[in-house]
Amino acid sequence: MNVQKLETLPPPPGVIGSLRAGFDAVSSHVMLILFPLALDLWLWLGPRLSVEGLLSPYFKFMFDQARRGMASPADIQRISGAQALFMEALERFNVLSLLSKLLTFPIGVSSLLAGTMPVVTPYGEQRIMQVSSLPGLIGLAFLLILIGWVGGGLYFRWVSGTALGGEEAGISSVRAIVQTFILSAIWFISLVMVMVPVLFVLTILALISPALANGVVFVMLMLSFWLIVPLFFTPHGIFARRQNAFYSVFSSLRMTRFTLPTSGMFVLSAFILYRGLNYLWSIPPNDSWMMLVGIAGHAFITTALLAASFVYYRDMNAWLQTVFEQVQQKQTVPGRQVQ
Repeated sequence: MNVQKLETLPPPPGVIGSLRAGFDAVSSHVMLILFPLALDLWLWLGPRLSVEGLLSPYFKFMFDQARRGMASPADIQRISGAQALFMEALERFNVLSLLSKLLTFPIGVSSLLAGTMPVVTPYGEQRIMQVSSLPGLIGLAFLLILIGWVGGGLYFRWVSGTALGGEEAGISSVRAIVQTFILSAIWFISLVMVMVPVLFVLTILALISPALANGVVFVMLMLSFWLIVPLFFTPHGIFARRQNAFYSVFSSLRMTRFTLPTSGMFVLSAFILYRGLNYLWSIPPNDSWMMLVGIAGHAFITTALLAASFVYYRDMNAWLQTVFEQVQQKQTVPGRQVQ
């Protein structure tokens, strides 16, 4: 039979080494944090575009109708509690948060304050500007999301070019923006196709049993990790290898197919660092200038993690290429016969 004596394969890129390279890149080019820093400063010290006056009557009507169909005092109390939480969130909502990666995923500028929605500043209450019409809100939301995509594309291009070297990344600004639009549209359509039936099923389950709905949501969150890892690197092929949006998705799936344990560890490490440090950055109150420390820290950490992801993506693909070449060479060399 044929026996092929394979050489020892090189070790795959390490998670710690990639993270260190990302932090070193941002430490040497601290101007990279300007995009998330500027966005959070605007959400904190700038005006708040509110939709409370426009949308609160509609939601109040919906909750009133829901209460009318319930006879149990416990159910009525539950609906009232949900209404109070929802109306508070609506009061704090800032339409300008649509500029952040929170709603322009997977390519966008990360924001600390897009999730917390501050209403006070060191100068006092935020200046409130009401959105007065539904068509105006739709048009404004569409415009802000487009601006978020443009800013995200330029931000990713800047970080990838610095982390990988300008000649190695080298994607033009126009191509970066165009491919960002295409990939974001793919994500948006896919999410709508998935989330609409999921939300419908969860609503039915919540009406039957809230505990059952919560259990299903927990299981979905646990299983979603195995989907997040293959899709985490979908933008990276655009900026690191000059691929189009469709092939970038394929490259991400292909890479994680062969490197899932290590890639999963990288994504998990980045997520823990991001979420864990966000609790630290959120400690200062919104009416204190110490919030500047949190905003700057968040901008640095998220940019460093983004740079690390580009380093990891480049090194892991180079490692896979080496492995494939060695395997192909061994397949073309005849093995020695063993009796």
